[in-house]
Amino acid sequence: MFNFSLKTLAVTAVLLGGVSTAQADVTLRGASMFDEEHAFTKTLREFERLVAEKYDGEVEFDLRLNGELGVESDYVTYLNQGVAVDYTILAPSNMAVFSESIPLMDMPFLFRDLEHWDAVLSSDALKPLEDDLREAAGIVIVGYHGGGVRNLASAEPITNMDELAGHRMRVMGAPIQAQTFSAVGAAPSAIAYNEVYNAIQTGVIAGFENEAASIQNLKFYEVAPHVSLTQHTITVRPIVMSAKIFDELPAELQAAIMDAGAEAGAFGRALESGQDGEKLQAMIDAGQIEVHEFEGREKMLELVQPVQDAYAEELGATELLNNVRGM
Repeated sequence: MFNFSLKTLAVTAVLLGGVSTAQADVTLRGASMFDEEHAFTKTLREFERLVAEKYDGEVEFDLRLNGELGVESDYVTYLNQGVAVDYTILAPSNMAVFSESIPLMDMPFLFRDLEHWDAVLSSDALKPLEDDLREAAGIVIVGYHGGGVRNLASAEPITNMDELAGHRMRVMGAPIQAQTFSAVGAAPSAIAYNEVYNAIQTGVIAGFENEAASIQNLKFYEVAPHVSLTQHTITVRPIVMSAKIFDELPAELQAAIMDAGAEAGAFGRALESGQDGEKLQAMIDAGQIEVHEFEGREKMLELVQPVQDAYAEELGATELLNNVRGM
């Protein structure tokens, strides 16, 4: 829960006594798995700045960094319960434990390119998923960050469909992630994110998939120095708040948060999409990774589309999927 402290006390004398009014401060607690230089953290700082600018009242922020409050799966539980974490940025797949439909917004091969991705996130096309998440998980989406291009990172080169066959790789927890990579011949496993480094190091898995910023920030290149340019996902990373906390805030602060979330999301998308190639090149220049073109991406698209169609139909989201594809 957020904390209130006395800010001002105004007393008006009236005939039968005094009436006191007070305006309260609000402290909101945030979490990031990364340091101040990561795009997630920078976007959350921009969100904080914008909320304070737009709200005609006092609001403070307590943002804990570097995984101090755990990993994203922990944040989801905290947000649902309205404890410990009030706002953060999450991968949709980590929210699938409460809302099975939410990973649709982040499934591989959904977006044609960055222009298509930004058009979708700047529209209300994903509102049905937002509504489902709020009802099922008690989590409010206030904006959309993202923009990292996800590729395969592995201990040994993966450059074509034959080498991908049977590749033991970590995927995020939502079933659509495992279904997608199974469809293209890999052997996916949904293990915890904080176990990935050791799992590759010990040979439990041979690789995973991620964007450049995370590979660099968490030094995954030490155990998975080969990056294959499958470019299978342009990330969608909602800026979220606990509905239990959000619903108790003053209406004016709620409005400020929604406006700030939309603007911070646009800021973060531009930031991360711009940084993605730079971070990849920086690791190449430092000799930390070797990048490989992937032969057969068109075949991957062909194999994945029936999986997407079946998933959307199961969720009653065929119209939503078709709308996104048609934008």
